Amino acid sequence: MRAGVPLLHLIGGLMVGRHDGRLIPGVLRSAKEHGLPYILLAPPEVAMRFPAFALRDNLTAVVDPRAGYLNPEVCNAAHLAVASKNGADLRFEEPVLSWESSDRGVTVTTPNGRHTASRMVLATGARIGGCLNDLMLPLEVERQAVFWLEPKPQVSAYEEAAFPVWAYEYEPRKVCYGFPRLPRGVKASVMHSGEIVANAESVGRSVMDVEVEPLRRALTGILPGLADGQVVERDVCLFTNTPDRDFIIDFHPGHPRVIVSSACSGHGFKFASVIGEIQASLVMHGGSRFDLSPFRIGRAGLQPPIL
Repeated sequence: MRAGVPLLHLIGGLMVGRHDGRLIPGVLRSAKEHGLPYILLAPPEVAMRFPAFALRDNLTAVVDPRAGYLNPEVCNAAHLAVASKNGADLRFEEPVLSWESSDRGVTVTTPNGRHTASRMVLATGARIGGCLNDLMLPLEVERQAVFWLEPKPQVSAYEEAAFPVWAYEYEPRKVCYGFPRLPRGVKASVMHSGEIVANAESVGRSVMDVEVEPLRRALTGILPGLADGQVVERDVCLFTNTPDRDFIIDFHPGHPRVIVSSACSGHGFKFASVIGEIQASLVMHGGSRFDLSPFRIGRAGLQPPIL
């Protein structure tokens, strides 16, 4: 409501995989545990409901009627507009050179000078490891290639009126995902299949033609028309993976005025609004109405190494 433009498009979601895999049992368990609506479909039923899909006979599908998608550019613009309207000073292309903290406050040094505040939230994405060298957190920066395809036949079958967001476990623990046909094409990618790189600055930003082939092979099991589609756009995004794939939202153990926030591992964007609320609550009140224990820096598997 505060943005003034539609942000969430509830078009339904289709989860596909083997009944004895990980994705489908996990989706069903979550739906039953939380009382969420779902529809279980066999491959012929999927084809009748969503014509672009042609599932192999050994697959099962679950429809989540409450699923949908967010447009990142529109959402980011809305967040920035609301923040600016409420007094935020927005600065861009101003990299952090260093930061320091004391009992009196926090100072951040950039090429434009030194900025001081009573508290600071470190939310620098794939560059957060470099901002926290003292913690030596076991974070991995993963290069993820994403593609926008133009399907060959029945283009209308890929429009959001007949085509949901989807995820497909095409091999055990290997998932590809995608969206309906939007202005840039049909976005699709293989999840967590990228190269682990040293840092954000060392990432290769050019996507080679051969990099789409694993996605094409995965798509043949459910979307053959898309598997043969033309690549109309490609890009690289960065995942910042924790060992357990959960977020980091916690006070810095050595600097109580600094909040470390890494909503990462490739699934953080959809939680941006609630994480922003959590960050604001931590800054202003020192706590949150949410249980943040799963996201502590000192949790098992994320503890800094003993030197």
